Amino acid sequence: MLKPFPSIFRQITEAAKGLGLEENMASSSSSGLTFKLHPLVIVNISDHYTRIKSQSLPPPSTPHAASASNGATSDSSSPPPQPPPRVFGCVIGVQRGRTVEIFNSFELLYDPSTHSLDRAFLEKKQELYKKVFPNFYILGWYSTGSDAQESDMQIHRDLMDINESPLYVLLNPSINPAQKDLPVTIYESELHVIDGIPQLIFVQSSYTIETVEAERISIDHVAHLKPSDGGSAATQLAAHLTGIHSAIKMLNSRIRVLHHYLLAMQKGDIPCENSLLREVSSLLRRLPAIESEKFQDDFLMEYNDTLLISYLAMFTNCSSTMNELVDKFNTAYDRHSRRGGRSAFI
Repeated sequence: MLKPFPSIFRQITEAAKGLGLEENMASSSSSGLTFKLHPLVIVNISDHYTRIKSQSLPPPSTPHAASASNGATSDSSSPPPQPPPRVFGCVIGVQRGRTVEIFNSFELLYDPSTHSLDRAFLEKKQELYKKVFPNFYILGWYSTGSDAQESDMQIHRDLMDINESPLYVLLNPSINPAQKDLPVTIYESELHVIDGIPQLIFVQSSYTIETVEAERISIDHVAHLKPSDGGSAATQLAAHLTGIHSAIKMLNSRIRVLHHYLLAMQKGDIPCENSLLREVSSLLRRLPAIESEKFQDDFLMEYNDTLLISYLAMFTNCSSTMNELVDKFNTAYDRHSRRGGRSAFI
């Protein structure tokens, strides 16, 4: 089961506690810009990579299928492991003077054959984000990997018509327990003369972790979502889903046993046992119990009661807000009337 990088979450939490603590990394950029990275961007990239990797994994084979194809695949070698997938997206934020603050990110579609991004999808996402965050601009893009690749420069050039100097956020998905720094690197592009030819190259830049109160609370909550035994292999949610999956799998196997037994009894392979048939019939009669008319009436009544409570709570909040507004208006109008010799009319 894939894990959404719990070690990264813990590192984010530690970095968030020391606001303004600069990452210890060699900086070779000469732009003089100050980069501030919010934890939400790291969480988004990590979640994007985890989902894409889980979708690219082959489905687990059942024991029956594995035993049936054991003889056919005993002589063939196992397929080589697939390289880890790469994900791509844009980072958005604001730039105030020489300070660049990266607040959020969104995913993009990538065409590996042309090493380019889907431009129509990018423009549509940019338009939607502009409606929600009018002050945010596309600052650059992100990807995953251990280091920048040659094909990354082509994507970087394609984004220069949106931002003349985009930045590149690279997340290394490989987990290294001995690493204390965040596996995130920010690159800028600079024009260097190499062998007499001007070329754009990536240069590494330093950054700081910047958080707000809501981010600190959420990241701390995610970082502590782990089993009580202290293990970091799974979260509480993963353990809960694993238990549900095991229960459904066991129920499915029991139903399959009954189905095979009834088929064999119908074909005459095994003798008919009336007592066992009555037990199976009694078990099956319980299944359509929730389809009764009484169940539908009770369900709709409880559902309507829940909606009514929600509406009452909403009306109560609206009334409270209106009362506060009336009190403030009366207070302000009363002060005005004292100066002019008039009384409040509410």
